[in-house]
Amino acid sequence: MTDSPRIHLGALLRSSSDDARAQGTLDHLHYEQGGTQQTLRFAEPAPFEVSVNALGGHEMYLQGSFEPVLIMECARCLRDVQVPLELRLGTLMRHEPSVNTPFLEEAESGEEVLVFGAPELDLSAYLAESALLAAPLSVLHDEACKGLCQVCGHDLNEGPCEHSAQVPVEAIDDELGTPEGSLHARQNPFAALADLKVPEE
Repeated sequence: MTDSPRIHLGALLRSSSDDARAQGTLDHLHYEQGGTQQTLRFAEPAPFEVSVNALGGHEMYLQGSFEPVLIMECARCLRDVQVPLELRLGTLMRHEPSVNTPFLEEAESGEEVLVFGAPELDLSAYLAESALLAAPLSVLHDEACKGLCQVCGHDLNEGPCEHSAQVPVEAIDDELGTPEGSLHARQNPFAALADLKVPEE
């Protein structure tokens, strides 16, 4: 298991005829977002393999693969959901000795370039961004997930809570059809009026 995905580029920087390679497995990745340290969790060891070749001057090209199984939260009930990804990596790189922290920038061609300074390059941020860009924006642990009670936070997949209430909906005879289902909300104060009859004059 690798603590962080690092690749040593010293020999490649000295001789364009060399290349650099790194591989291993990761159970998480640390990266920074909005000035805050974040952790990307994996359900199982995630294999990665990268190689870097010189293109001439200060430019290089990174390619490889990364196959994490992300742990994401269900958008309704917040349960863990496993999301397998198979990523094919490929990006331009540029060496600038004055750069302290590697970063991605957009080139004039529109392609992203990984800019770095130190010969020992930590690929954590790059791999994390690649995984996050490939991941879905939201996931469900089950298509029929009932979510959480908005009052007490109870997981409704485990059964109703004290705030549950069946709210009958009267049929509507129009082109929209008849609404179905029930609401998980406060007790309807008008539900008792449904059985009242208007006396005939």
